[in-house]
Amino acid sequence: MTGSGPGGHVGPELRDVSRETLERLECHGALLTKWNPRINLVSASSLEEYWSRHILDSMQLFSLRPADAYSWVDIGTGGGFPGLVVAIIAAEQQPRMRFTLVESDHRKAAFLSHAIRETGVAAHVTTARAEDTPPLGADVISARAVAPLDRLLKLVERHLAAEGRALLPKGAAVADELRLALEHWRFDLHKIPSVTNPGATILSIGDLSRV
Repeated sequence: MTGSGPGGHVGPELRDVSRETLERLECHGALLTKWNPRINLVSASSLEEYWSRHILDSMQLFSLRPADAYSWVDIGTGGGFPGLVVAIIAAEQQPRMRFTLVESDHRKAAFLSHAIRETGVAAHVTTARAEDTPPLGADVISARAVAPLDRLLKLVERHLAAEGRALLPKGAAVADELRLALEHWRFDLHKIPSVTNPGATILSIGDLSRV
């Protein structure tokens, strides 16, 4: 299967994705390629790994959501990762879900709004800093490469519903980030190895409270 998005080849990991979903992902990839030179949505080198580094890396979060999740908030969405990609997957697999993409950079927010229109998914862009946005009461919160865990949990606490989960991809420094975060927070934690990066971990966090 060959796609028109960055990097061209779509790997076997996407064999169960429908043609409609794949076309939406390819649409997003084409828009990313067009807009990226002007507003630096992602590093230019990572476009060559669009399907593995960005799409599959984002898609894996969808399988970790609570079964009854309805509202999903993605903080610092940037070029659409992971929030817009998850919204594209959910459009067919769980169409009742609604997505809020929080992005303070006006140029990146404009890209996201355009990509939402072109892909036709149920998502809304909030052009503001997450700390200035009224509490959103999300069932799921995601954030990729936004802030160290201790600082990120302040935003999670603000926007997560009481029974919700935060799904937070983290890199090789995850142990240090957890150690520092536990000086100020208590939470239920599940650590899930990333399927796309052996050095990365997804933190699934709930029952969050301050020490």
